[in-house]
Amino acid sequence: MMAQLAEGMRAPLFSGTGHDGKNVSLADYRGKKVVLYFYPQDDTEACTREACNLRDNYTELNKEGFVILGVSPDSEKSHNDFRKKYSLPFTLIADPEMKIIKRYGLFGKKMLYGREVTGVLRTTFVINEKGIIENIIRRVTTSAHTQQIFKFYEK
Repeated sequence: MMAQLAEGMRAPLFSGTGHDGKNVSLADYRGKKVVLYFYPQDDTEACTREACNLRDNYTELNKEGFVILGVSPDSEKSHNDFRKKYSLPFTLIADPEMKIIKRYGLFGKKMLYGREVTGVLRTTFVINEKGIIENIIRRVTTSAHTQQIFKFYEK
């Protein structure tokens, strides 16, 4: 078990397969600010709200220099369908073996509808241009996720 990631640490490098079947690596985004968000499942209520909030604020996020990458255990096909259905303009990475999810320490116990279950912990990492974790959002508000990201940068 790896130590829990914290702000100021180097983001673990990874590569995975994007919704389009192409390889996606965190190293590809060196020099850019990355919003790396982990979510449990495509096309579920909370995950859709979160993705659509990022979509609706995509232009503003882009203008501020952010690249958005979403990761879930779903397949490339599921990601592709989800992107098309909701016109999502960013890359979704398929992680069915949960290598990236586990590397970031995001598979564990959580509450779901009042029951404790084991699954993907909805979390967002904001990674700076040098690959350092600047902000970790562990309590994601799905309908106001972009606002949570921007709040960190308000002076």
